[in-house]
Amino acid sequence: MQLGGTVYILTNVHNEVLYIGVTSDMFTRIPEHINKVYPKSFTSKYNCYKLVYY
Repeated sequence: MQLGGTVYILTNVHNEVLYIGVTSDMFTRIPEHINKVYPKSFTSKYNCYKLVYY
């Protein structure tokens, strides 16, 4: 079985920070960033939740 992945780029409101991630489930992963499910993560610390590219 072959699993696919998607590369995505997030930034903050002011476009000051970029975050590059890879996931196989975009519909679950992006809301995790928005809702800060992992409060000590890079995206939570720098408020990266605006999807720029996928």
